[in-house]
Amino acid sequence: MADLNLVALWEAHCRYEFETRDVDATMATMVAQPYVNHIPTMTGGVGHDELKRFYKYHFIANNPPDMTLEPVSRTVGASSVVDEMIIRFTHTTEVEWMLPGVAPTGRRVEIPLVAIVQFDGDKLVHEHIYWDQASVLVQVGLLDPKGLPVAGAATAHKVLDRTLPSNAMMPGWSRSEGKPI
Repeated sequence: MADLNLVALWEAHCRYEFETRDVDATMATMVAQPYVNHIPTMTGGVGHDELKRFYKYHFIANNPPDMTLEPVSRTVGASSVVDEMIIRFTHTTEVEWMLPGVAPTGRRVEIPLVAIVQFDGDKLVHEHIYWDQASVLVQVGLLDPKGLPVAGAATAHKVLDRTLPSNAMMPGWSRSEGKPI
């Protein structure tokens, strides 16, 4: 039963962040001194006041209006939830938490994202959020993927469709074709 409460709390937290965009409701789902870290950009906050400031002025109200999260998989533990999802948006606003200092490009972004959420009782303690920043930079035109092992939106497509080819970036992949396994 506790696992279902964690899921309900996490889903409410995400709804407040991305759908209703309610900072106070978001903060009410968290402990008195929460911690959020978006790993690739080290954005978020430590403690109530810093995190509320981050949410109010740099995250919740500033996300593009078409930003969506598509669940892919979920693991629920005794005091944690790990969600794998696809996040999609058009870069029509400065998305400071993901692309700090990057002016809107108008380009579409679609990437896999993993959230590791820790709870204490019925409140969120911390969130560690991971994504492939190189794939984001390719999609907004700040990184040329030519000659680099980075795939852009194809990473999200591969998460959703396992029949898409693997190992396309490996120049030596064809050398092993037909060899004994």
